[in-house]
Amino acid sequence: MNHIKISVCMTTRNRGAFIGATLDSIICQATDEVEIVVVDGASTDNTDAVLQLYQQRFPRLRYFRQDANQGIDRDFATAVELAHGEYCWLFCDDDLFRPGAIQVVLDAIKSDYALVIANSEVRNADLSRLLEPKRLPFKKNRLYKPNEIALLLTDTAAYLSFIGCVIIKRQVWAMREKEKYFGSYFAHIGIIFQQPLPGDALAIAEPLVSIRYANASWLSKSFDIFMFKWPDLVWSFAEISDSAKYRVCPKEPWRDLRTLLHLRAKGIYTKNEYAKSLKPRLSSFWARVASKAIAFFPGRVANLLAFTYYSIFHRVSSRLLILLDLANSPYCFWKLPIKRHTPSKTGSSDVGQIAASIQHFGQD
Repeated sequence: MNHIKISVCMTTRNRGAFIGATLDSIICQATDEVEIVVVDGASTDNTDAVLQLYQQRFPRLRYFRQDANQGIDRDFATAVELAHGEYCWLFCDDDLFRPGAIQVVLDAIKSDYALVIANSEVRNADLSRLLEPKRLPFKKNRLYKPNEIALLLTDTAAYLSFIGCVIIKRQVWAMREKEKYFGSYFAHIGIIFQQPLPGDALAIAEPLVSIRYANASWLSKSFDIFMFKWPDLVWSFAEISDSAKYRVCPKEPWRDLRTLLHLRAKGIYTKNEYAKSLKPRLSSFWARVASKAIAFFPGRVANLLAFTYYSIFHRVSSRLLILLDLANSPYCFWKLPIKRHTPSKTGSSDVGQIAASIQHFGQD
């Protein structure tokens, strides 16, 4: 295994219906320098059977089924620990490698980067419709020196919340602190930004991944993740200025009423979230009144207002309304022709998309 350059590290749980297509997109272009490491968080569907079939096709697919689900952060850390490659490409179990992606990265890592970021295109659930041609709007590759960690954060943090774009040198991962970030859903972000990288980082402008945009926006943890866990993580980086961190997200986004209204339109902010998460944090009477009013505001009306706002003032197309999750909302007053599929159990790709859409609105 000393010749392995890239370990594609995946976590999965109950994704037997999708992981085969993901593996097909990798195996068809994998060279002898590539292995696949899959950590299964105790799937109860046919994921185990699917992976065993693919192991027969591709000997360098190493499959590890756990007795219990340890969470996405720990599962990815386990996958990297089990990997043999010089670099680990952290990947999602329902997205696809675009043709030629592996060779582009093999060529890039010859320059010994500490981190490589693979750009992505975004497609709908069945991959038939292109929603966004480039998640990172870069026209050409960008190089970041170790002393440009703040610029790397402001340019890429929202996108890096999608874990499938991360290609990190395994030695770098091993030497960084990890345990404190487990449970954040973004441990890889903490590992990257806790201190300057020991080498250059490269952001590749060409889309190498096709994201299968999912309907996992309504997971019960979404509000907690994006109002508390995500900003707490971003604002924990002591060596990065407050101004740079604010460009990624406000320190307390839950205080912004526009953000709450947007989340209400998406179906994420409810009266239960207000009672559980916001009421204990709000000391001002008027802040509690306003936040409670939004939580009880009719969801369909909030969705209509958000549609109107983006359509009139930003002339947002229907495909971008999908990316903003307004068309996927249970309160959507006008159902766009979106084919739905089973929500992600790990939430990795969806987490990144939701984070980006919330930040887009909050910094409008």
